[in-house]
Formats: sequence, C-alpha cells, structure tokens
Amino acid sequence: MHECDNLTTDHDLRLPAWGPYTKQYMGISHICDPARGLRFDLSFMPGFYRRKIDIPSVLWESGYHPWEATPDYSFFSHRHELEWKDRVYADISFSRIDDHSRLIRAALANHTEHPQNLVLHWMASLQPPRLPGHGEVHVYAEAQLPEGVAWVDALDYSELTFAQPRPSDGLVYDGFARGEIRGQHFTGGSAIGCQFGGNVGDMLRYEVKVTTPLQDGVLLLRYQAAKGGELEIELGMERHSLLLEPSDTLIVAELPVGELSAGKVTLSLHNTLGSSPMIIDGFTLLERSSCKDVAFSDRPWHIEPELLPGPVPGSLILRYPDSPCHYGLLWNYANAQIRQIRNDELDRFARHTVHNHVDDIIQGNGKGHYTNVFMRPIHLHPDSTMILHGMVCSGTYEEVLGSMANFTLDYEKCESIYQAERTKLNPPSSYPSGDRYSFSQQLMRATLLTNTVYPVYTKRTYIRHSTPGRWWDSLYTWDSGFIGLGFSDIDARRAIDCLNAYMTEPGDPQAAFIHHGSPVPVQHYVFQELWNHGQSPDFLQHFYPRLRQYYLFFAGKTSSSTTDTLRTGLLKTWDYFYNSGGWDDYPPQKYVHEHDLKSTVAPVITTSQAIRIAKILKMAAAMSDEWQMDIRGYEEDIRLWSEALEAHAWDEKAGYYGYVVHNQQGESVGHLRHASGANYNMGMDGLYPLVAGVCDSDRANRLITALFDENRLWTSIGLSTVDQSAPYYRADGYWNGAVWMPHQWFFWKTMLDLGFPDHAFRIANTALELWKRETEATYNCYEHFIVQTGRGAGWHHFGGLSAPVINWFASYYQLGKVSTGFNVWMLQQHFNEEFTEYRAEFHYAGEAAQAFSMLVNLTEGVPYIVVGTGCTVQSSLQTSGGLALIITDCLPRAAISIQPAES
Repeated sequence: MHECDNLTTDHDLRLPAWGPYTKQYMGISHICDPARGLRFDLSFMPGFYRRKIDIPSVLWESGYHPWEATPDYSFFSHRHELEWKDRVYADISFSRIDDHSRLIRAALANHTEHPQNLVLHWMASLQPPRLPGHGEVHVYAEAQLPEGVAWVDALDYSELTFAQPRPSDGLVYDGFARGEIRGQHFTGGSAIGCQFGGNVGDMLRYEVKVTTPLQDGVLLLRYQAAKGGELEIELGMERHSLLLEPSDTLIVAELPVGELSAGKVTLSLHNTLGSSPMIIDGFTLLERSSCKDVAFSDRPWHIEPELLPGPVPGSLILRYPDSPCHYGLLWNYANAQIRQIRNDELDRFARHTVHNHVDDIIQGNGKGHYTNVFMRPIHLHPDSTMILHGMVCSGTYEEVLGSMANFTLDYEKCESIYQAERTKLNPPSSYPSGDRYSFSQQLMRATLLTNTVYPVYTKRTYIRHSTPGRWWDSLYTWDSGFIGLGFSDIDARRAIDCLNAYMTEPGDPQAAFIHHGSPVPVQHYVFQELWNHGQSPDFLQHFYPRLRQYYLFFAGKTSSSTTDTLRTGLLKTWDYFYNSGGWDDYPPQKYVHEHDLKSTVAPVITTSQAIRIAKILKMAAAMSDEWQMDIRGYEEDIRLWSEALEAHAWDEKAGYYGYVVHNQQGESVGHLRHASGANYNMGMDGLYPLVAGVCDSDRANRLITALFDENRLWTSIGLSTVDQSAPYYRADGYWNGAVWMPHQWFFWKTMLDLGFPDHAFRIANTALELWKRETEATYNCYEHFIVQTGRGAGWHHFGGLSAPVINWFASYYQLGKVSTGFNVWMLQQHFNEEFTEYRAEFHYAGEAAQAFSMLVNLTEGVPYIVVGTGCTVQSSLQTSGGLALIITDCLPRAAISIQPAES
C-alpha cells in the first residue's frame, strides 16, 4: 500500500494547491500562502444576458451540482442549471495542465426550442481566513518592537495547568492547544482564554530565551480581563506580583523585573486572586527605556489586486499585495469586459447590480473585491451547445507571463487536455446489473471527493479538510470517518489521508485524537476496512499506536478522560459533546440534556462501540510481537463491558437495551423511561449490543426481528432511527422520523457477521434504490430522507454520513470487491487478473458456532468451486452478480479458495 508513503503529521491532505477549496462561490481555488491561510478563488457565474446572474453559493441550494471528479483533482466539474431540468445549463470543468495551471472549459447548452442570450462571469478574489463558522475576516494584530526584542506568543507555553482539571485537558476541541481561543486582534490569531484565571492556581509556564542581558528589565504583558486580576510572576528565581487593571479590550501591563542575564529563563504566571478570568495574548522582555517603542496595530488584508496586462489579447495578470503568487487569466471569448466589484458578497449585490451595463468599477461596501471578466452576450441557437476554453495559472510575474504566452487556447489542443484528464474518471469495473446506479454513484463520488475546503485551523496550522458539506466550516470527527469509508472504495490515498487527519502523535498530552462533534469512533472502522483491502505492514505500524491512544481515551483509561466514571462500567461521553451517536434529536438523549442527567445516565451506543473497536484493535495487536501485551487488556475490557450491558441495560419486556440510570454513587437504579412507562430507548441505540456482538441468540433474534418489522424500525426506505411504535416517535424530527445511512452501515455489517446475507442485501439495496430515485430527480446528495414521503432533506451537497451508498454499490456490483462483517481480519488475499480466482487467509474473531457471511465479486457467468480450510463454506449466486458465502465451524485462522469449476 504505497499510499502510506510520505504521510503528513500536520493533518493536511496530500492534494494539489489547485482544487475545489472555496467556502464562498464554486469554481476553482489555489492555496497561495499556507502559513497565513490565504486562498485565491476563481468562481464562475453563468446567467442570462441583461436578465439574471446565477450565483453558485456553496452555503445554500443555488443551482449548481458537483458533477464529476477525480480523487487527485486533475479533473473536476460542476453543472450550473439555468433552466431546470437540463434545458439551459453550463457544465464548467477544470483540467490539470501542470502543477501551476489549469484548463477551464465551459460547455454552455441550450436544449430549448428558443435562442438564448447567455453570459459567463469569471470572478477572481483573494480570500483571507475567517473566524470559524463562516465568521468575519480574521484580523491579526502586529507587535511593533525595538530591534532585537522578541515577542512571545501566549500559545508558546511549555505548560498550562488549570487548578481544577477539566475533562477536555487531554482532548482539546478541534485540535486546539489547551486554553487556546481564536479571535480578533490577537498577535498570532489566538490567545489563552477558556476561563484561564477562573480559579486560584491556574498556571502558565514559558521557557524564554533572553538574547541580550537586561539592566533595567520590564515585562510587558498584553491581556484582557473584564474584572481585572492579579498574577504572581516567577522569573527565574525571582517572584513578582502584577496587578491587572480591568479592561474589556486588549491592553498592556508593565512589570519591572530589574537585571536579567542573557540565556534561557523560566517564566511562570500564577493566578492568585480568585475568579478573575482573563485573556493573555503574549508578552515581551525588554529594557524600560525601550517600552515607548512598543506598539500594536491591526494588520490589514490587501485583497484588491493591481491589474496588469497579459501577453496576448484576452489575458490579464493579477498582482495582490498580500499574495506571494501572481495569477494569470486567459480566455478566448472576444466580447469580454473587465470589471471590478468592490463588495464583500455577491449573492445580493451582483443580482442588484445586474442591470448596471456601463460601469467598469461597481462600488459596494468596499469590504471585498472581485475582478470580473464579464463575457457577454453569448448567443446560443435552439438545441445547441457552445464550448469556451480558458486557463488560469499561478507563479511569479515572469512565470505567469511565460505560461500565458506559451499556451494557446486552440480548440483541438484544449479538448485533448480535457479528454485526457477526464478519462481518469474511469471507475472500477462493475457488473452490468449495477449500471442503473451509475449516475447516482457519479454524483455521490463527485460530491464526496470535492467537499474539501481551505483553510481549516487545527494544531496551530491551516489545512485542507474533507468536510461533510461546505456549510460545516470545521472538522467533524464521525462524519469524516464515514467520508474515509466512502473513499476506501474510491481511492485508498484519499481514505488514508482522511483517517490520518484525525490521528495525533502517540503521547500527545492535549489531543488523544482530533475531536469535533459526536464521539463515535468511526476511524477504527476505516482502519479495518483499509487493512482488509491491502494488508500493509507500514499502514499497521503507523495507525495502530494512534488508534490505541484514541481507544484508551474513549474507554476512560488515560489522561483527563471522564467517560468511565460509573460503577457499572458503562461508558458515557456527555462531557465531550451532547450527542452520543450523531443523532441530534434522539428522544432519550434529548431528555437527558433537558433534565440535566448527564452525570448519571449512560446510553448504550458508547459502551457498544468501545467493545467493537476493542475487538478490532485486538485483531490488529495480534499482528505484532510488540503489541501482544495489549491483547489481555482488550479482552478484559470486552468482558467487563459485555457483562455490564447484559446485566444493566437489557429490558426484557421492551426487547431493547435501555439507557441506564444511576444514583449519585454510580450504581444502576433502572432504565430511563418515557412518561408513558415505555422504555425510552426504542430505537437504534437500543439495538447497538447487536453491533458489538455481545447478545445471546435469543436477544439477537428479538433485536433482528425489531430491525425488520415494518411496524417498528423497518420502513419502505430503510431503517428508521426511532421505533415507529414508540410513543415518542414523531414525523417531523431531524433524526426522529427520518432514515439516515450511517447507522444502517453498522447494522448491514452486523448482518454479515451474523450470517444473514439476505438481510444485509435488503438494507443495501433499499438504500441504493432510494439514493437513485432522489439524485435522478434533483441531482442533489442529501443528508437524510423523510419516512413519510421518502424524499431527501437536509444539506443538499452532503458526503459525510451518506457515504455508505458508495460502499454498498462496491460491495454488490464492483468487480474484485470483498465484503465482510467486523469479525474478519484479512491476513492475505489475492484475485487473479481475470477475477476468476480468489484466495484468502483470515483471522476470525467470532464464535466458531456462529455462521457469518462474505461477499466476493468475481467475473460473472463462470461456475465456481469454493473450498474452505479450517471452516465450512456454502456459496450462492447473488442477484447482483457476486457470490455470497456462508461460513460455519470456523477456526480462529482459516482460509478459502474460489476457482472456476472444471467443465
């Protein structure tokens, strides 16, 4: 698995500088200054001449659709619908020319019986980083210091200790530093806050290098403290008291420190005045006489470029003062006007000024700038198409000038580049029976692959990040796990990058993993899927220690983790996020928060997930002598948690596992119940021990019956999140009353573990049919589906949790795909080139008496003989085309061989 080569440790993705990274208007983007998080956007906005401009906002449904994409962004495209459905539209694509330039191709189509007058706007802009959540442009302050004086950023501490330990001390949200906040006017964009100073004894320590001795030294501390405060400052062996004046803005406090020798010195700040929360931006040490030369000023962003003529007609060079790159634009449509729009948004402003047919500079609020290449009018005859080509490039002025001078927009040459890069879209071979899903799969692949944004901030750096949808301008741990699962059947390198983005270095004291949102440990399942695909020792060596660190925190065994505080041994993650399973409005979860029961009530999913990932890591640990000692710990954890679920969570009358209520001593006192007396956990959470593999056969059968009962969890469009017979089921919820894909994936895998391939197919096939209907109707890839109508809802360009539709298609229709449950750990496997032979050796972690299933997709039309070693195998042909194997009497280590039957 060469995709493990050159893995980064900065959580960034191994993708080119040019890609679909915008957070504003769709097009192509370039990362021009990674250190500062600067992004260049070139957005494309078609429309009707002197009538309408189509603004492809990425923050709401705006008429464009991800259409096609290669994993490495050497090609990607979008369809912009001007008149629905496919009557008038623009297909805009980007093809790699070289590392610094991309071909732009706009295919404008008129499939009406009338002539059309269209326009195409190129909108170039430089986009600084913003505060999280699509906030304001991030404004940094600059410390102006005398020569030879160094500024120490508040985040450059060697130690930060809160006097009262916090659950988040070892799992700081979003990969931030402990105590870090992001905000306006800080010298490094961040400061120490998070109620630092809220308790006596809060402490910061720094190791400072004093370059020249100070005779009459002063410490200048930049801070903000609404109530004021007092810090005890230890500088070397000396102690000082610094009184902080109250201030709602950042100000500077001055502390005389006297003589100070050159060299390294330890500086500590201790809060000594009770509850006085403060923000600390940083400090410096210097001579008293130089204090007057210290000043702080906001650093402005220079986002309006100098427009320079290009080397040929139809070309332009943009020189942005804040960008290390120049940008070149080259186009081949003669009727083009160069305009400048001085406004920070175009959603309203461009529409409002669409009838300004005269001005070259359109003045708005002055908070943003767009260079507009306005091509108009573009005449299309009835039922015709016109193709326009262009090019965008980056580099030094000389490089950009040379690129545009040496590249001609010759039609044949451009089409040759376009076709060559688009050919790379070629998906893996699949059965003809899967052709009916090709379009819906195309849209999902394009959406999943192009949902990448820049910049996202973590671990004090800016990264590219695969997001569930551009509305989420953030990391998202469990969604990204499902993105990785989807990638695993598209491109291993993208999947590995997605997994690696959430791993931290073993021993990281502040982040056991990168955490944002629901703490469902999907990364462990990505790990297992990728291992079963490729069996790479390098992959295993890199990820096992990191995933073990993740596991130990999740299990409440390390650092500040508070997941394991109950005497029953049941786990809960309420201290880290309100959402235990990603299901925002899941009824018992809502009740727990509404009644402040977080300290005493445990859901079922958390302990169940811990059991299952312990089983995965146990299989992984068996691969190395170095990890043998870990196995006993996993086994003990699995035993204790399994016993806890069976003893405390099972509700015999309800036939579900319930939320367990504890007293203040952490002892179980019963199940959480609805006002009607019904178990409050009649839903997916109540079935999760089935996924963990801890139920006896009687309980397992009862849960499976509930899963596929059309009056309970099964619906015509898949599995409902909440039992339809429950008194708290509702039709208008977000998860309650809706069908989502992610937990269905867990139950689909579980059906394979339990030897029910028909049940597994029912889940997958229903989802694929649902996905096909909705994407063909709307071209959208939705979050979830409403049970009442079967229609899609939520975010419209959603990858994330909907990614299992990629896995299900691959499992049933992609040639050379092997699918198993969670209990199979591949040791080695091999197909021949014709996909008519398959051999596999594997470790089996289930009970020998338990039948389980494997799906193996070999070439159709060939009769096969299946032989098991260390197991008994029965095979049947699936309607999709592959083989379904049911394996029984399996030893811990077994093998299968599939070969054509001799005629």
